Amino acid sequence: MPYAKFTSEIFVRPDDIDMNNHVHYSRYLDYVLAARYEQMARDYKMSMEEFVQRGLGWVVSACSVHFKRSLAIGDTAIVKTHIVEIGTTSAKVGFEIIRKSTNKLSADGYFEYTLVNLETGRAAQITDEIIQRYSI
Repeated sequence: MPYAKFTSEIFVRPDDIDMNNHVHYSRYLDYVLAARYEQMARDYKMSMEEFVQRGLGWVVSACSVHFKRSLAIGDTAIVKTHIVEIGTTSAKVGFEIIRKSTNKLSADGYFEYTLVNLETGRAAQITDEIIQRYSI
C-alpha cells in the first residue's frame, strides 16, 4: 500500500554547524524527528501528545542515514517523510532531506519506530485505529 509523503521545512541554525563548517551528522536525525513530530499532528491528525495521553510512545529502534551532500548555515532543509510499512508493533518511516535552494538531496534513509507502553516500557500492539489514521 503506498502511503502519502509529507513535507516540513527546517532552517539550519548556527548551533547545528560542526567544526567542518557544515551541519553535524547528528542534526540530520534531529531534523527528521522534528519533522515527524510536526507531521503527526498536522497531517495525520494524531499527535505525539495523543499517544502519550493513551499511555503510549514511539521509540527509535533502528535508523539508517545515507549522506549525499552537506547542509550549511543559512540553508533551509526540506524534510520529506512517508511510512514504508506498518508492522504489529513497529513502523518503518522513510525520509529525504533536500536543500531547498538547490533542490538537491542531502540525505535519505529510514527510521524504525516501535510503539511502547509507557507504563511497562514494553512493545505495544499497533491498533487498527492507529493504522487507519496513519494509512493516508
